[in-house]
Amino acid sequence: MSVTQQQVLDCLAKVMSPRGTALTNANVLSAITVTDGKVFFSINVDAAEARAWESVRAQAENAVRAIPGVSVAMIALTAERKAGAAAPAPRPAGGVPPASAHRHPHPPGAQSPMARQAEIPGISAVIAVASGKGGVGKSTTALNLALGLRDLGLRVGLLDADIYGPSVPRLTGIREKPQLNDDKKMIPLQRFGLSIMSIGFLVEEDTAMIWRGPMVMSAITQMLRDVAWGTLDVLVVDMPPGTGDAQLTLAQNVPLKGAVIISTPQDLSLIDARRGLAMFKKVNVPVLGIVENMSYFQCPHCGARSDIFGHGGARHEAEKLGVPFLGEIPLHIAIRTASDSGTPVVESEPDGPHAAIYRAIGGKVREQLQGVIAAA
Repeated sequence: MSVTQQQVLDCLAKVMSPRGTALTNANVLSAITVTDGKVFFSINVDAAEARAWESVRAQAENAVRAIPGVSVAMIALTAERKAGAAAPAPRPAGGVPPASAHRHPHPPGAQSPMARQAEIPGISAVIAVASGKGGVGKSTTALNLALGLRDLGLRVGLLDADIYGPSVPRLTGIREKPQLNDDKKMIPLQRFGLSIMSIGFLVEEDTAMIWRGPMVMSAITQMLRDVAWGTLDVLVVDMPPGTGDAQLTLAQNVPLKGAVIISTPQDLSLIDARRGLAMFKKVNVPVLGIVENMSYFQCPHCGARSDIFGHGGARHEAEKLGVPFLGEIPLHIAIRTASDSGTPVVESEPDGPHAAIYRAIGGKVREQLQGVIAAA
């Protein structure tokens, strides 16, 4: 059954704002995107009223999901301080500080904020694969790392959380759309023995994801908690590149057991990798180690090696920062062609040297997670 934008608007007209106005007349809705039963939009309000609007957002999301034919509804609440709005009043002498000042300190060595979040049922460990910048082969590494962990006997899932540039559909060759189970949760797609979910399964490949931060976080949260992941030892999260608000918020709100940082050898990439590592340390997420991708170029014809981007920078950085160095992955045409064809090299050439590298990296990651997985 095809869902139209007008159906969504008619549904939202029955949802009331905190002031008793129909949501469609409250001048707070962004453009509504409806594609193949998937509905996306945001509710944009003043920051001072955000708390009052959260229940409205939840009502709107539930109402949209109830429309026949809607398979996915992602609705975010965007709160911004209006231009010229006054700053919070200063605390009167001897008075009680405002509620915004009642923040409990997070002393060094204390448990990470994300550790207090509810675990995802059935998943023993969630790990992030991250980079300080794009273009370093993060998604290719995340997928092949997941396959390496699979080869070590673990039950593994892969979440493509790179909302603006999802690569996993192309890397896996998956063209299907996820279905819903009886609990209205999305069923992850199965490929290569992995349970896989990506925003790229829900939108067309050439769709521009022009979303604000809260919309991105709403989508990521739904792909984590509204997906029937089943029982997994490890869920590998391919994170967006960079160290912005989306990355920090995800790190604080998802029960991450560790992070793997991907970098190339040159100084520019290492500077960004250092920022990514610092971000995880600030929220007490363990850094499982650094991987040097595109570590060297290996000629597929003669086997000669060239250090195009330099070599050993990531190893040196890991030693300098006191974190594990997980391994070197070469810049090789076999890895690139396998990725482009939708059959990653660990799957297409399981006995080859590159698959062995990814499995070795997976082994070092598994060793650090052993206590978490064994306790599950």
